[in-house]
Amino acid sequence: MKRNARERALQALYLWDVSGADSDQVQREIIESQDMSRVDLDYFKTLFSGIAERNQLLDSTLEPCLDRPLVDLDPIERAVLRIATFELMLQPEIPARVIINEGIEITKRFGADKGHRYINGVLDKLANRQRPAELGAGG
Repeated sequence: MKRNARERALQALYLWDVSGADSDQVQREIIESQDMSRVDLDYFKTLFSGIAERNQLLDSTLEPCLDRPLVDLDPIERAVLRIATFELMLQPEIPARVIINEGIEITKRFGADKGHRYINGVLDKLANRQRPAELGAGG
């Protein structure tokens, strides 16, 4: 299930962000320590490895949609936004509305109180920049 893969990627990105550990080490640790039985393992690896490899590109794409420096965001919100940015840029088969909704729902579950509102606003801006034809003029 892609939602579970996103949630495990969120955990891995959080750990990678706060620990400064090597991304391969973090990925192994998550796979070995978490229940991955209901996770699309290939998609988890695609997300986490892809985000780790393209982190600077993703951040530079995301930053114009933010009202503060990325480093000032909560690590959970930062991870959710990186996952959604990766999917909007590199997973065109996933509809933008699905990506936005997944970001909101995961933030509701793991993020700060009302953090999902901020995520929604940022992802709406980002999706309109990345997929204007899909979303139309009004988003």
